[in-house]
Amino acid sequence: MSVLDRIRIGLLGLGLLFVATGLLPAGEALGQMERIAPILLFLGAVVILAELTKEAQVFDVIATRMAAAGRGNYVALFLLCTAFASLVTMFLNLDTTAVLLTPVMLALAARTGIAALPLAMTTVWLANTASLLLPISNLTNLLAMERLDMSVQEFAGRLWFPQLVSIAVTMVFLWVFFWRRGRRGADRYDPPVPEPIADPVLFRTAAVVCLLFIAAILLELPIEVAALAAAMLMIAAFAWRDRSKLTVALFPWQLLVFVTGLFLVIPTLSRYGLSEVTSALAGTGDGAEGAYRASAVGAGLANLINNLPAYTAVEKVIPMGNQDQLLALLIGTNVGSVITPWASLAILLWFEWCRRSGVRVPIPTFVLAGAGLAVVGVGATVGALLLTA
Repeated sequence: MSVLDRIRIGLLGLGLLFVATGLLPAGEALGQMERIAPILLFLGAVVILAELTKEAQVFDVIATRMAAAGRGNYVALFLLCTAFASLVTMFLNLDTTAVLLTPVMLALAARTGIAALPLAMTTVWLANTASLLLPISNLTNLLAMERLDMSVQEFAGRLWFPQLVSIAVTMVFLWVFFWRRGRRGADRYDPPVPEPIADPVLFRTAAVVCLLFIAAILLELPIEVAALAAAMLMIAAFAWRDRSKLTVALFPWQLLVFVTGLFLVIPTLSRYGLSEVTSALAGTGDGAEGAYRASAVGAGLANLINNLPAYTAVEKVIPMGNQDQLLALLIGTNVGSVITPWASLAILLWFEWCRRSGVRVPIPTFVLAGAGLAVVGVGATVGALLLTA
């Protein structure tokens, strides 16, 4: 069992201990579980969907054709990679980008002679900064949409411009720190040769299921139902064509244990002092000052303890009617969680993939570049939110 798995199980055990000892009343704990039940269903289903989509080679084919479309031009490849990573994050969530797109990009780097770090940083930064648009993009979005009682279209309508600004700022930082000529180490790259698709039927099925899943979201079907239906279709397809891929490892128990533990531990800490501290820092105003304060507290806390507990801790102290302040908090915890290696689960997963692939990530560069992106990105994105209020 890995260290991360022990931490996840320990977090759940600590939460259950809080309930057993009465530090977290059973009624409040039950309310927390009722709140996250649809979220847990969605997370479990969407991870299975994404994993089977990867096994059907959909991501590999897109990445290879994307590199071929760039025709050796780094500017074209940069634009294609940032678009691909952003779309995967928005429509399949940030953990999918970190877990599934990262190894695809690293394999692509090895086949084409492209420096691995620019591709890797593209996935990890956009996994966080491109996760504002849709409720499925990030678990924090699901919580915010539920708190604000907004539809999917209302949520996306409020955040589409801030999302564009966040991606644009990220692209500037990616180019300056990792993609420009002095950083990537080459003028051109060798376009890869497309590899044959192992099972064209599975490939086409996965592509169609993903499109149907996106359509269901846009039609405002319950996202947990849409994800479950899509996952079941993919499971049925693999049961027909390749049962060897249907293993217990598909079930993302680690993620579900981690989320459940957080929703028991953070409410307990909030009862014993955390709420007072965050309330004093974030304030209660719904104007520009309140928005920037909430975003700064969210970003700072996310880089200290992880973005999910940071969001849930600060959300509790924001008045119910403060929509702009809550959305600014969301921006802080999503866009700002790019400084420390533990700021989001996606970053933790990304570091693990880089370690397995032998990609060296200079920590000082990661932290300093991430700090710059967090400050500029959060500031500009909150500004875009206030402009469209």
